[in-house]
Amino acid sequence: MPSSVFGLPTHALLVHATVVLVPLAALAVLLHASWPEARRRLGAVTPLLAGVALLLTPLSTDSGEILEHQLRHNRLIERHAQLADGLLPWTIGLFVVAVGLWLLDRRRARAGTAPSEPRWLPIVAGVLALIAVVGVVQQVVRVGHAGAQATWDGVVSSSEG
Repeated sequence: MPSSVFGLPTHALLVHATVVLVPLAALAVLLHASWPEARRRLGAVTPLLAGVALLLTPLSTDSGEILEHQLRHNRLIERHAQLADGLLPWTIGLFVVAVGLWLLDRRRARAGTAPSEPRWLPIVAGVLALIAVVGVVQQVVRVGHAGAQATWDGVVSSSEG
């Protein structure tokens, strides 16, 4: 992976895509799980968005590791990197839930108007969706905050002086 694109660190470009698409995928999963009209409209978009978010996560962390090795050692960057490593399990979970919701919808469509699923299945799917959404969003916020701290530490305070 190149360390820069058009003079910008690759990490900066990838991480901004990740910060937009992971919460967008989370919103799609939440809507898919809780709102029948959104479920009909979203269809395969939900697992596709979650899949793109899943692909972007390791690309962002890999590019971050490249950038980390180019910079001097810093505890804030180290903290950001540690938190970033915790995002992948959440995006995997979000993707699995998104695919599960989509498969559940396909099953319902094949069954017709009278779904033959147990009554607890949509409840479990909704709870799993909520857990995945809350988990992935809180982790994106924590990673992003740590990254902003690592990037801007000393810059704002030294320019105010």
